[in-house]
Amino acid sequence: MTMEYGLQMYSVRDITKDDLAGAVKKVAKIGYKLIEFAGFFGCTAEQVNQMLSENGVKVSGTHTSINELLADYEGTLAFHKAIGNKYYIIPGHDLSTKEKLDEFIENVNRLQPMLAKEGITLCYHNHDHEFKPNQDGQIIYDELVKRTSIGLEIDTYWAYAGGKDPVQMMEELKHRLHFIHIKDGLADRTGKPLGQGTAPVKAVYEKAKAMGIPMIVESETLSPDGLTEAKICYDYLVAQE
Repeated sequence: MTMEYGLQMYSVRDITKDDLAGAVKKVAKIGYKLIEFAGFFGCTAEQVNQMLSENGVKVSGTHTSINELLADYEGTLAFHKAIGNKYYIIPGHDLSTKEKLDEFIENVNRLQPMLAKEGITLCYHNHDHEFKPNQDGQIIYDELVKRTSIGLEIDTYWAYAGGKDPVQMMEELKHRLHFIHIKDGLADRTGKPLGQGTAPVKAVYEKAKAMGIPMIVESETLSPDGLTEAKICYDYLVAQE
């Protein structure tokens, strides 16, 4: 079975900011089949659909702030439906105090069923700070898991950098897990392309494959540039098959 891998387009933000269509084309040429958008840079839904169909790729999800839903629910919903996006993934949020966290949870619990009726799953993507106490002593990730039923996109590198075992997390949260970010780096928060860091990417790969969880690459350092990193990561994944 040929595996399909995705790319979080933040990885190639050195191109997307000026030429999203060109970035999608180049990413597809590497071999990625799934596109996880990180902004649309003024492109219309029609333009996005054209990018996808011309290059034989599909949208797996988007990283989009919850603020867009709060500011213009109907318009935001219409756009995501128009591009066939079924996973609205919040890429992070300021949850540094109990007040901010409570407000976020209230909004998630209100919006999630509304989106579900429209065929869209609301998800959350972690960094490493969610595993450490916020200003009021709360462990953000634990609160989100306990007090919402939001879908999860586990960023396995940030989980590792936050002192967690990402493979164990994948198992424990499998009923809420829709995607993982497979990425590499050092324990000190220095990102690296796949195979060049100390994160347990091989174990993560095997677990995701066994679970049938789609793997989305995110490589953030633009070193020497986004496309080169994306290609290194893709080649690493293919070598694991």
